[in-house]
Amino acid sequence: MQVHLVDGTYELFRSFYSPRGGHVNAAGEEVGATRGVVRSVAAMLRDGATHLGVATDHTVESFRNELYDGYKTGEGIDPELFTQFPWVEDALRALGVTVWPMVDVEADDALAAAAAVAADDDRVQRVLICTPDKDLAQCVVGDRVVQLDRRREELRDAEAVLEKYGVPPESIPDWLALVGDTADGFPGLPGWGAKSAAAVLRVYGHLEAIPDAPGQWDVPGLRGAAKLAGTLADRRDDAELFRVLATLVTDVPVGTVDEWCWSGPGDDLEQWCERLDAPDVLRTVGKLRAGRA
Repeated sequence: MQVHLVDGTYELFRSFYSPRGGHVNAAGEEVGATRGVVRSVAAMLRDGATHLGVATDHTVESFRNELYDGYKTGEGIDPELFTQFPWVEDALRALGVTVWPMVDVEADDALAAAAAVAADDDRVQRVLICTPDKDLAQCVVGDRVVQLDRRREELRDAEAVLEKYGVPPESIPDWLALVGDTADGFPGLPGWGAKSAAAVLRVYGHLEAIPDAPGQWDVPGLRGAAKLAGTLADRRDDAELFRVLATLVTDVPVGTVDEWCWSGPGDDLEQWCERLDAPDVLRTVGKLRAGRA
């Protein structure tokens, strides 16, 4: 058994900003992004996905906004996209797919929680976290819990995470704390770049293991060690806060693997397909039901 975990917010943004993402229905509603996500998830079912969950940011703000004023908000999101946030949740439920709409935490947290639940189930051979988001790289475990970038058709296991970021999955929150994450709204530490952070963390693993004094560092070939060490020593509190922001929480109620099994659409799928001008989804689901009957 494989489990597919989908970042619904990422998919919604991706669909909205794709060249063919826009679509206005007969009622004058811009529904293109929702239609794109529903089509995409239906295609996953058509291609063999059986146990699937989609996490969404029902509200953009989370507990992290209380920890750091600069953390991302919904400010600046196109109103025609923002309007579709609840629509995609309802349309996916109509498709019969498990949806986790997050309020106090984020979609990434739900994906991390679901990945942990699936990894703990001996029946699950592989967990595919369907998003290229670097935050989710921290959830990768060997070649059993992996990231799948569906747009680029790239599969990323633990070795691939190390190759891409220069650190293993367990050091991703520390790496983000030093480098920063502009998408989430925290800057990292001045002077710390992706390569320098990776070089130091490959040796020490986590922030608390990095010595304050550069003379104690054992990082061959690293330039500017004294300046980096001084910045870290002066701003450890900031780095530790940024690591908290970057660390995904897994105590999110997401149910069990059995509850994520697709067993068919809801009664309102036809209504949603009419609203989205997506008769192809109905045809896909009809063939799936017939084939799995």
